[in-house]
Amino acid sequence: MNKMQVAEQTEDQSFPWDNPRFRSWIAVGRACHLMQTVLSRALQPLDLKTPHLDILVNLYRFDGLTQQELARKLLVGRSNMSMLLPQLEKRGLIERRSDASDRRVLRLTLTKPGRSLTEQAMAVQMKVIERSMEISTPEECEMVGDVMSRMIAALKEDLE
Repeated sequence: MNKMQVAEQTEDQSFPWDNPRFRSWIAVGRACHLMQTVLSRALQPLDLKTPHLDILVNLYRFDGLTQQELARKLLVGRSNMSMLLPQLEKRGLIERRSDASDRRVLRLTLTKPGRSLTEQAMAVQMKVIERSMEISTPEECEMVGDVMSRMIAALKEDLE
């Protein structure tokens, strides 16, 4: 099907649910929601919620981020970080350290227990991902990833 046929097919639809793109988008949204639900349940034995996991994984990958940098990576407001970070600090999973070159800047870092828990949580997350993706071939996984990457790029352009 060429672009013209897709455009004609899209214009001919009178209701959103009759449009194949709409149906596909709804399927993506449902899959994302269900993935969050399954992952949340799988993380319960570690006493972690998915927003905590997002923070821990990012600090595992990018040690020493500031609160603002972390919020930007996670696409959330600094106020969300202000609520979540103290919970992780209280559990002894993260620390705030002064920047060596600028004492006004605080850098976030995982503690040893934080690193260990993050590794356990990433293993749980990978099991959930593997389980959900085992129904597709490696080529299909690559195709989905490619389409999602292009969609993200297009949506980012709309924000600029």
